[in-house]
Amino acid sequence: MAALKAVVMHPTWTEQWWPIAYLQDLDPSRPSRFTLLERDLVIWWDAGGDCWRVFPDVCPHRLGPLSEGRINADGQLECPYHGWSFDGEGHCRVIPQADDNTKPEGRRSRCASLHTATGQGLLFVWMGAPDAAAMAELPLVPALDENPQSWTVQDTFRDLPMDAVTLLENVLDVSHVPFTHHRTVGKRENAAPVNAVITKEASDGFEAFWEEGPRRGQLGSQSTCFRAPQLMWHDLTADGFGRILTVVYAVPIRRGECRLFARFPFQFQSALPRLLIGLRPRWLQHIGNHKVLEDDQVFLHWQERVLERAGGSAAADRAFYLPTTSDRYVAALHRWLNDNGGEPFADQPLPSRLGTHTLMDRYNSHTIHCRSCSTALDRVRKARPFTWALLWSGAALVGFGQGNRWSVIGLICAAIAALGLRQLGRWEQGLTCGDGQAPRNQSR
Repeated sequence: MAALKAVVMHPTWTEQWWPIAYLQDLDPSRPSRFTLLERDLVIWWDAGGDCWRVFPDVCPHRLGPLSEGRINADGQLECPYHGWSFDGEGHCRVIPQADDNTKPEGRRSRCASLHTATGQGLLFVWMGAPDAAAMAELPLVPALDENPQSWTVQDTFRDLPMDAVTLLENVLDVSHVPFTHHRTVGKRENAAPVNAVITKEASDGFEAFWEEGPRRGQLGSQSTCFRAPQLMWHDLTADGFGRILTVVYAVPIRRGECRLFARFPFQFQSALPRLLIGLRPRWLQHIGNHKVLEDDQVFLHWQERVLERAGGSAAADRAFYLPTTSDRYVAALHRWLNDNGGEPFADQPLPSRLGTHTLMDRYNSHTIHCRSCSTALDRVRKARPFTWALLWSGAALVGFGQGNRWSVIGLICAAIAALGLRQLGRWEQGLTCGDGQAPRNQSR
């Protein structure tokens, strides 16, 4: 059997259900890959078992990556190297090179089939001891199972150049929003003391309550829940608007890299906001999400390297100066970490610091993995030649018409094409790379 790479890690991180993809982004016709806790995985649809399967991304024959293969006509996962094929349970069913008296099934020809489950639109995989999977609950948000049809959920994801712990520290910290996200989702003038109270601390995380809430109390009180080690959410109900959640899963890929799954569920008090949100394409929403994420991206990537030199999370109480009540969320997170096995990759150094252009990459960190954005990018690029053709046709009509109505039609066509090319360029940029310019630092 092809075994998972041995990684020495505390059970806090391994004995868990981890989200690895939104179901709507998975393609049942082809395998895809994901790396979780340094373990390369292949995700594929098993039509015979009517479920998603996750194997280690390695063929037991010659160790080729199964994610580069295909799902064959028999519905089996086929290795790209020599065509060995596997069913949903991981049994090898076909060895094309085998003699008639050679059976493909066997202990050494088998792939490990990891436990999977789905919930609230996400695919989860169990990374711990197989026998323990059935006893562990999926890390879900209970409120989303209360009258599910009443929620309008926007979601996004991105592979971020930072540890999952750094991401959790950031999203739990409500006090950074007015400054870091000024001119995106925050305003500096809304900065105020955060008199938060930690209402519960245990081995499975902590809960907090902020009576005044964001925007100097304009939105109502906010509660926070951290369900260790991967899930947190903020929950508030704004008078006259509705209930708003901010949900984040921080999934460790490897040292210095994690995948963010962010969800923004709304329970509106009127139908109009729900209708308006539904009109915005998912890929266009993701472009806006990128801009908000990039508000933090550069300095979080730098900050965690400074903390590493100071001793990491174990030394956070000495490295950080936390004099205000707004820092209680961060302090509680590091208390939980240090009481429950520490960081997942604590014995490994962070990789070298990346340049701004690499940090702003959207194509490899999101678009190629997102069905909505990859489809949109393909359509944008296919539209360019037609738009250029319209532009040149319009120019030709202007010359041909010599001032008559054909010239007017040509001018209109050329103007439309020029505007179209400009917008297509903006969309392509938005789907491939950020500009690295934080709105908070730009003068009006």
